[in-house]
Amino acid sequence: MRTIIRLIAALALCCAALPAAAQDKVRLLLDWFVNPDHAALVIARERGLFAKHGLDVELIAPADPNAPPKLVAAGQAEYAVSYQPTLQMLVAEGLPLVRVGVLVAQPLNSLVALESSAVKTIADFKGKKIGFSVSGFEEAVLGAMLESA
Repeated sequence: MRTIIRLIAALALCCAALPAAAQDKVRLLLDWFVNPDHAALVIARERGLFAKHGLDVELIAPADPNAPPKLVAAGQAEYAVSYQPTLQMLVAEGLPLVRVGVLVAQPLNSLVALESSAVKTIADFKGKKIGFSVSGFEEAVLGAMLESA
């Protein structure tokens, strides 16, 4: 619950530095379609918490889940939801981005296999095909995990 309050406060404070109009329009690009990870944002919008601070927040699901941070850097939106390792890689590439809060304090990634498979430990994944959703980040994490196995 503290994480949710901190995120809402961080978003409100970041926008509060600008002179407030009747309702400042804020475009927030999500990292994927609306899902439980975005609960704090949806609840804050629906309960009027953003409006209470003079913000009209538009939550936008991306056509390309890799694009939101790049679109913020290009001035196409004010905020984006992204994965921390992805953010670090983009900043290392020179994008002028900073983290202002978190939605989920712990990574939600899991490495899974069928119970009936021969995979019983992380080492058993070596040489297997592994599917993942976000390139770069997942490759780096899986590579490090398999190297240490």
